[in-house]
Amino acid sequence: MTEVVNVNSEIEAKDLIRKGISDLNDKNYESAKNKFAQAQKIFTVLKSSEYISVCMSLGALSAYLGNFESYDDVLQIVNDAVYMAQYSKSDTAKLFAEIVQGNINFNEHNSDVALLHYNNAKKFAEKNDEFLMADYINTRINQVENGLDYSLPTKSDPLVSLVKIGRSITALTDIDVLLKVIAEETKNALQADRCTVFIYDKEKNELWSKVALGMEEIRFPADKGLAGYVAKTGESVNIADAYTDPRFNKDVDIKSGYHTKSILCMPIKNNNQEIIGAFQVLNKLNGVFTKNDEDLLVAIGGSASIALENAQLFEQQKELYKEQKQLFDSFIDTLATSIDARDKITSGHSSRVKLYAMLIVNALNMNLHDKEIIEKAAILHDIGKIGIKDSVLQKEGKLTPEEYAHIQQHVKITHDILDKIHMSDDFKLITDIACSHHEKWDGTGYYRHLSGENIPFGGRILAVSDVFDAITSKRHYRDKMPIANVIKILINDSGSHFDKNIVDVFLSISLDKIIDVFLTESHIVFKEEDKKILSDYNLLDIYNFINNSNNIHIVELFNHYYSGNED
Repeated sequence: MTEVVNVNSEIEAKDLIRKGISDLNDKNYESAKNKFAQAQKIFTVLKSSEYISVCMSLGALSAYLGNFESYDDVLQIVNDAVYMAQYSKSDTAKLFAEIVQGNINFNEHNSDVALLHYNNAKKFAEKNDEFLMADYINTRINQVENGLDYSLPTKSDPLVSLVKIGRSITALTDIDVLLKVIAEETKNALQADRCTVFIYDKEKNELWSKVALGMEEIRFPADKGLAGYVAKTGESVNIADAYTDPRFNKDVDIKSGYHTKSILCMPIKNNNQEIIGAFQVLNKLNGVFTKNDEDLLVAIGGSASIALENAQLFEQQKELYKEQKQLFDSFIDTLATSIDARDKITSGHSSRVKLYAMLIVNALNMNLHDKEIIEKAAILHDIGKIGIKDSVLQKEGKLTPEEYAHIQQHVKITHDILDKIHMSDDFKLITDIACSHHEKWDGTGYYRHLSGENIPFGGRILAVSDVFDAITSKRHYRDKMPIANVIKILINDSGSHFDKNIVDVFLSISLDKIIDVFLTESHIVFKEEDKKILSDYNLLDIYNFINNSNNIHIVELFNHYYSGNED
C-alpha cells in the first residue's frame, strides 16, 4: 500500500513540475515557485535527491526571475542544486541545473557562458528528456546565437514569433544557413515536430531544400507531393490525419521510418504574389494545426520570402562578382603576357616576381586582401615596358647611360597606364605598389625618389623579389650570378636599397619553396627526397655554408637545382 502511495505521490509531484514549467514560460513566477516548492516537499518525503535537485534548480530560477530573493541567495540555491545533481548522478537533475544556469547567465548578458550551459543541457536531454525540454533548449540556443533577448518566450506566440524570426533571418545572406534558421524557428513557433522549407527552382521546375530538419537533402519535381501541390496551385493544405488524405505519399514514411500524423503545407509568395517556395510543417506536438497556426505561418512566410529573395540575390551577386574577378584576373594575365611577347630575354620574369612576392607575404602571414593586391601589382609591375623601344628593351649588351635612362622610364609609364584604369580603390593600391618596385630605402631609387616607410610596403616586397629574380635568371649575354654573390647583394644592400626586415624574411624562407620558383623555367623534376632535405634550410644557411665550407653536400644539392643543369 505504501508503494502505491509513493508512486501516486511521485506522479503528482512530477505533474507539479510540468505545471510549474508551464507557469515559468507564461511568466507566472510566483505560481511556478509555489508548485516547485510543493513538489520538493513530496520528493523530500520520498527521499529522491534527483528530483529534489530539479525542484531546487527550478525554484531558484522562479525566485530569480520574479525578484523574490536576492541574486546571491539564488546562486547559493543553484550551487546546492548542482551539488545534489552530481551526487545523485541523475541526467535529469543535471539537465535542469544546466538549463537554470544557462537562463541566469543569458538574462545577465553572459551569452558565451549561457551557451556553454545550454549545450551541456542539450547533451543530457539526448540521454533522458522526460519533461520534453529539448525544443526549449534549442530555442534558447538559437536566441543566444542570433543575438536575441532573453525576454523573448519559447512558446508559440504569433506576435513574438514574428519578431523573433524576423530578427533571426533578416541579417542572413547564406541561403543554407537561412533555410536552417527559418525551418528551426518555424518548427518552434508552431510547436511542431518537423519543418522543411522548400525553394522553387523555376529553371528546373523543381523544389529543393538543403536543410530538412530530421531528414536528408531533398530535391524533386515541383508537381510532386503536397509541397508540389501547394507550389503548383497556391493553395494551403491543413491535414489532421495524413493517412486519410489521398494526396499524401505514404512511401516517404515507409522509406524513412517516420510516421506522419498532421501536416500544414503552405506556399511562400513574394511581393508580386509569385510562388518562390513552400513550407511543410509536420506533426503538431499537441493536437492538430489550427487556424491560428495557419495565420502565423502566413505571417512568417511574409518575412521569410523577403529574406529568401535577398539571399538568392546575394548568391547571384557573388556569382557575378566571381565572373568579374575571373575576367579581371584574365585581363591582368593578358597584360603581363604582352610584356613577355615583346621582351623574350626576360620572359617569365613577372610571373616569378609574383611567386617570390607571394612567398614573402605568406611568411609574413598577411591577410588575403593585401596578398591579392600585391599579387596583382607583381604581375603588372613591368607593364610600362610596353613604352620602351625594342632596340633598348631587347639589347643583349651593356646599356649606354642614355639607354639606361630611357628604360628607367618604364616605371612612370607603368603608373600612367594603370592610373587610367578606373576600377576601384584597390586598383589604386595596385598602381601605387607596381610603380614603386625600383624605389630604394635610402631614397636614391626612381621614379618618385621615395624613401623608407614612405615606399608602399608592397613596393618594398617587389623590390626584393624583382632584384632577386633579375640576378638569378639566365640571359643570352650572361649566366646566373653565383648564389653566394646574390645573397651577399641582398645582405649588403639591406638598409640602403632594400627594407632590411623584408630581406630577413626572404632569406629565412625554406629552400624547397625557392627552388619551386626556379624550376618554373626548367624541365628538371624536383625529387621528393631532395625537397624534404632542402626544406630544413634557407638561403642564409646556404650563404653561411659556402663561407664556412660546411655542409658542402647541401650546397651542391641546392646548386644542382639552381643551375638548372639536369646532369
